[in-house]
Amino acid sequence: MRRLTGFDCAGAWCAASLDEGDTATGLLIVSGGNEIRSGAHAGQAALAAHFAALGHPVFRYDRRGVGESEGENGGFESAAADLAAAVAAFRAEVPHLEHIVAFGNCDAASALALFHAGLAIDRLVLANPWVIEAADADDLPAPATIRSRYWARLKNPRSLIDLFTGRIDLRKLFAGLVRATRHQPASALSGRVAAALHAANLPVSILLAARDTTAMAFAAAWKGSAFDGARNRPDVAMTVLDSASHSFAGTDDRQWLLDEIGKALTAAR
Repeated sequence: MRRLTGFDCAGAWCAASLDEGDTATGLLIVSGGNEIRSGAHAGQAALAAHFAALGHPVFRYDRRGVGESEGENGGFESAAADLAAAVAAFRAEVPHLEHIVAFGNCDAASALALFHAGLAIDRLVLANPWVIEAADADDLPAPATIRSRYWARLKNPRSLIDLFTGRIDLRKLFAGLVRATRHQPASALSGRVAAALHAANLPVSILLAARDTTAMAFAAAWKGSAFDGARNRPDVAMTVLDSASHSFAGTDDRQWLLDEIGKALTAAR
């Protein structure tokens, strides 16, 4: 059964939803961007219903200034207090809860990475983490993303046919190749996320949609030296799906996401 609830965060009332379950392992779903707790296309509400049907209590919330919650919206980098209050509220609402798996997509994933330390969370599931500075967001896609897309096109024989038959605009192609060769330094945000993952004292599952722009930016950052510590940790694992869907829409993508979150819930017991 789903019921509405809420909690106080720094003097602001935050709206929340609890899908009740009998098991001792619960799922905390953190919404990303300025989305309300139902998520894109009500996808997070559907996730909650799915795992509650399997017996897992599921808690979702609107951070301050978003959806039905009071307060000022300071963005994901101001969400530490919201996350801490949500974890405490989840455990208060479900007294039999022993383990919490926290899931977030995009900047919610980055918020979880940055702010989970010291909270009663047992495992993180981070989908398509956002590591792009706000100042660079208008300059998407990043060079690493462009290189990935060009490589995929070059492997497709159809692209060569389009090139030789004039269907590809050579001026646009040249401009894209020039941009793809630019060096893009690692963002300060990616460095902070890398340091947080290195220092994390709990298992972390990273889920990427291979052809999503945000995921490609993270994949490029992941290869850098800043993530050496996180990459070398045996309890930090990355799994990649051949998809362009940022929110894992579509039947196959959604089932893959359900399977991966389900694995994390099972491992957290």
